[in-house]
Amino acid sequence: MTNDPIAGARAGIGFLPAANGPAPSPAPYPADIAEHLSRETPQAAAAMLRTLDPADAVRVLEQPEYHGAARTLAALSFAESATLIAAMAEDRAADLLADLAAGEAEAVLALLPPPVRQSLRRLLAWPTDSAGGLMTTEFVAVAEGITVAQALDHIRTVERSRETIYALYLLDPAGRLTGALSLRRLISAEPDAVVRSLAPSDPVTTAPDADREDVARQIARHDLLAVPVVDAHRRLLGIVTVDDVLDVIVAEATEDSERFGGVAALGRPYLDTGFGAMIRKRAGWLCALFLSEMLTASAMQHFESELERAIVLTLFIPLIMSSGGNSGSQATSLIIRALALHQVRLRDWWRVAFREIPTGLVLGAILGLLGMARIAAWQAFGFYDYGPHWPLIAATVGAGLIGIVTFGSLAGSMLPFALQRLGFDPASASAPFVATLVDVTGLVIYFSIALVILHGTLL
Repeated sequence: MTNDPIAGARAGIGFLPAANGPAPSPAPYPADIAEHLSRETPQAAAAMLRTLDPADAVRVLEQPEYHGAARTLAALSFAESATLIAAMAEDRAADLLADLAAGEAEAVLALLPPPVRQSLRRLLAWPTDSAGGLMTTEFVAVAEGITVAQALDHIRTVERSRETIYALYLLDPAGRLTGALSLRRLISAEPDAVVRSLAPSDPVTTAPDADREDVARQIARHDLLAVPVVDAHRRLLGIVTVDDVLDVIVAEATEDSERFGGVAALGRPYLDTGFGAMIRKRAGWLCALFLSEMLTASAMQHFESELERAIVLTLFIPLIMSSGGNSGSQATSLIIRALALHQVRLRDWWRVAFREIPTGLVLGAILGLLGMARIAAWQAFGFYDYGPHWPLIAATVGAGLIGIVTFGSLAGSMLPFALQRLGFDPASASAPFVATLVDVTGLVIYFSIALVILHGTLL
C-alpha cells in the first residue's frame, strides 16, 4: 500500500488505483469528488485539487454542493486560484470570490485578464440575494436582423465560452432586448428566416435588484429555463438560469426550516459551522423562549390557590399545553408556506381567521371528546380515582381543550401575518415561539374555565 496520503485519498474516491490494486474504476463524477473534498480540511482538499487536470478541477469547484470551495481556494496560491477562477462560469466564480476575505478576493482579481475581471466586478456589485448577484453574463445575444443560418454560425463560434445556451437573445441597434428565441425554435426554422420574425415580441424579464425568491417564482410561473436580467433601459445585463434557481430554492427552504425550528439561519452546512457561531445562532432564541416561559410560571402562581384546592387539575396541564401548542404550530406551518407560495396575501388575514376559528373549534372538540373519554374510562375501570366530581373534571378538560386549541389555531395563523406586516420574515414565527405563546394563554384559559365549571365543588 502507498504511504502517500494524497494518493490514498485519490484512490478512495476513484481518482486512480491504489498501489498493487485492481484496474482503475471509472472516473468519479465531479459532484462525487466535490462531496469527498467537502469532508477534507482546506489544505488537504487543495492538495488533492492540484492532482486533478485543470479542467476537472474547474468542474469540481463549480459544483454548488461543494460548500467548502471558497476555503479550498484560499488554501491555494493566488496565481492558482486566479487560473481556476478565470476558467469557471462567471456566476459561480463571483460567488466564490464573494466568500473569500476582501484582501484575498482583490489579490485574485488583480491576476485575472481585464475582461474577466471587469465582468466579475459587475457581478460582485450586486447583492448576493438579488437577480444581479445570481445572474451569469455568459449568454448568447445577436442582432435582431440576422438570419437563422447566421445565428447558428454565431452559436458554433461562441459555444465554448458560454455556460449554457437555453435561448438566443435578440438586441436592437441600441442594445435593447427585443426578443428571446428558444434553441429548439431556432434549429427547426428555415435557414434564411430572420430571427426577429420567430421570437415573441415581449419576453419575460426581471430587474437586477429583484429578490432571488421572486426570480425563482417567475421562472416557475412561466416554465422558463432562463430569465434575462435587464436594466431600466431594457439593456441585457445577464441571465438567471434554472439550475441557479434550484440552488436558491434549496437554500431558502433550508433557511426557513432552521428559523421555524427556533434557530437563526446558519448560512452554511451544519458541520462547517463553528462552535462559537452555533452558540450565537441558538442561544438568542433559547433565551427569548426561556424568558417567555417564565410567564407560564407567573400564570400558575396566579392560580396557586385553585391548584391547592383542586390538585387533580395539574394532571392535565401537560395535555392542555401541548395540544394548544401543536394546533398553533400546525396553523403557523400552513400559513407560512401559503405566504411563501403567494397562495394568501397580507390582506387575506381576515379570511384565514374565519377559516381557523371553526377549524379550531372542531379540532378542539375532537380532542376534548378524547380527553373526556379517557377520564371516564380510567374512572370506570379503576385506573385512577378522580373523586365524586369526575364528570365536572372531564367537562373542564373537554371545554379547556376546545378553547385552547381554538386559540392556538387562531394565534398560530395570525402570527405570520403580524410579522410580515412589521417587516419581518414570517418564517421567524417558529414552532417553539408559537408553542410558548399558547402555553401561557392556555393556562389562563384552562383555569378560567375550571373556575366556572368547578365553582362550588372543587373550587
